[in-house]
Amino acid sequence: MTDQQHPLYSSDRKIVDKIFQQGPTDYNLAELARLKIRYNGFPGARDIQADLEKLLQQWELTEAELYQKTRQLHANSRIYQVSSNKKEEEDWS
Repeated sequence: MTDQQHPLYSSDRKIVDKIFQQGPTDYNLAELARLKIRYNGFPGARDIQADLEKLLQQWELTEAELYQKTRQLHANSRIYQVSSNKKEEEDWS
């Protein structure tokens, strides 16, 4: 079975690289959780999947702890600020 290319791979690769550089901000925690969900079970993008796991280890979080923290962040504030010229949308694809 050959690996598939995710249609958002190149933009997601840039996001993962940026998260490595910036560290565990609230926004980056939310991005890590979002990408973990996106790539969960995806047959490809092995480098991104491995890097997401590395980030969890570096930040000393389990996947469950990450989701718990990000649920709190989303409940208490708007992590993803919507720009005024763009309609509100979420990208969970």
